[in-house]
Amino acid sequence: MVLSLRSVTKRYQTAEGPLTVLNTVDLDLAAGQSLALTGESGSGKSTLLHLAGALDAPDEGEVTVAGHRLSGLNDSSRAEVRRTRVGIIFQQYNLVPSLTVAANLSFHARLAGRRDVGWEKVLANHLGLTALLERYPEQLSGGQQQRVAIGRTLAARPPLILADEPTGNLDEANGDTVMTLLLDLVRETGAALLMVTHSARLAAMLDRHVVLTGGRIQP
Repeated sequence: MVLSLRSVTKRYQTAEGPLTVLNTVDLDLAAGQSLALTGESGSGKSTLLHLAGALDAPDEGEVTVAGHRLSGLNDSSRAEVRRTRVGIIFQQYNLVPSLTVAANLSFHARLAGRRDVGWEKVLANHLGLTALLERYPEQLSGGQQQRVAIGRTLAARPPLILADEPTGNLDEANGDTVMTLLLDLVRETGAALLMVTHSARLAAMLDRHVVLTGGRIQP
């Protein structure tokens, strides 16, 4: 399993007392699988994504990413997991505005110490970015920027990809195109994909779909 959550519980302190956002959640995701996570606003989707990405820690339970039990890691080791084992695609593209498309594509791979120029060329070709490599983010459309964000994440070949509403800023046609490209590339790399979305239509494009309700996973 690339991602495993076992009896994961997460609480936040509020003025009214502790609020349980995730309640003894179990979840497994294997290499090459894609999983859509849906649920109402405030249901804990983003919290689960942050725990899976080693951006936060559960109050109870265990999160394992690519064989690394996160509870046993110090801050430096957790940062290493984030850098080398996890790729995150945001709704906001978060490209570096001062870098060209080519430099944005290689950014995460350089940080992870596994840059592969040949793979970057393959990604650029698949994502329709070959003619845009010398442009800057401000010169791109929203759909083009999201393609760069996907390529930047996949360039480092992370075993786990987390996507938070990756097509939320795109119209339906562009969103479907970007989603198809993402799924094709995930299958090609053998990565595991966990995607948070509000769209049942997009969720249906993935291998599995679970709903988060009341802090618990509903299959």
